[in-house]
Amino acid sequence: MLAEELGLSGRNDLVEKLLSAKPAKTVQLSDADIGASIASGSHPSSGMIILPCSMGTLAAIAHGLANSLIARAADVTLKERRPLILCVRETPFNRIHLRNMSLAAEAGATIFPVIPAFYNQPIDTTAMARQFVYRVLAHIGLPQPGAYVWKPEE
Repeated sequence: MLAEELGLSGRNDLVEKLLSAKPAKTVQLSDADIGASIASGSHPSSGMIILPCSMGTLAAIAHGLANSLIARAADVTLKERRPLILCVRETPFNRIHLRNMSLAAEAGATIFPVIPAFYNQPIDTTAMARQFVYRVLAHIGLPQPGAYVWKPEE
């Protein structure tokens, strides 16, 4: 989905295409590889963020299907009681979407819709996206030095 939205050809080496360099700490895995290390509870992980999270992926997670690597890794994340952040983005929501969000939240996931913040008065869409990512990362304990922090008037 990301490759198509950004106009990148193919899905192979997607991270390398995004960074214009070979990543030092990132490994791209096939969604069909449900035996990958991240699909095991013994694999060290501090949590998982799915951004963007399609309604199909949400449904698979909410119903414990574990039929793809992303759904299996999310299932393991919930099983191990690690943070799982689902950044849903498709709107409007129908009743099925809302029920699936509720089921996922009841299982321990955090539903974090992709909604831009305006209180920081972003100058462009890049600033909006950056602030959103800062908020998501802070939510799992990775605060970002460049993030806008609300300060009430004194």
